[in-house]
Amino acid sequence: MSDTQPPLAARYRATPPDVSVWDPLLRLTHWSFPLLIPALWWTAENHKYALHKRLGLVLLGLLVFRLLWGFFGPETARFAQFVKGPKAVLAYLRGDRSAGPAVGHSPLGGWSTLVLLLAMLAQVSLGLFAGDPFDGATGPLNGLVGARLADTITELHETLFWAIAGLIGLHLAAICFYAAKGDDLLSPMVGGAIPPAEGVTGIGPTPWVRGVLACGLAAGLALWVAYGAPPIS
Repeated sequence: MSDTQPPLAARYRATPPDVSVWDPLLRLTHWSFPLLIPALWWTAENHKYALHKRLGLVLLGLLVFRLLWGFFGPETARFAQFVKGPKAVLAYLRGDRSAGPAVGHSPLGGWSTLVLLLAMLAQVSLGLFAGDPFDGATGPLNGLVGARLADTITELHETLFWAIAGLIGLHLAAICFYAAKGDDLLSPMVGGAIPPAEGVTGIGPTPWVRGVLACGLAAGLALWVAYGAPPIS
């Protein structure tokens, strides 16, 4: 070893750590969606309605958690951090990267994420009321609406799925587009961090207490809906 080479421990200390971008709860929620959406499609197409209903309630709980986490989670999970106004979106499209946050979603990606979340929430909400009792395939809140309205809701539920599939296709196309430009969006969503960059700080520790409370509220709502949303006395 050369006398001028620094000790191994000193070299490790000189290497700055990766920057934390996405918290574990957000990543777990994110990766649940590409598992649940195809499973929900398959169960509907193959008339596995009991399983379809259970998976839909799981999706409802995850979406409610994600909405709560958008207000109480770490910086990059919060809607206030990545949902920007039209000026910021246009500036980003013109190539002004300072229009978006240093870490997390870009202004365009933020709106794409929000639209997809709201579309999935609309889809699962329609599914709660959809179905035909004579087919044995009804959502847990189907009894709260009349047969004619339930038929309309069912048609919307089936149609909206393909709109969501289109949004997912755009989401995947954007990931491929950025990957071709050398901007890896997948690895940070898997590992939660990006390589160190000058002037970029991480999101800090995950607020686990708030995370547990948000999970409890989301699971409680999904369970309440599963029982037909009985009156709370």
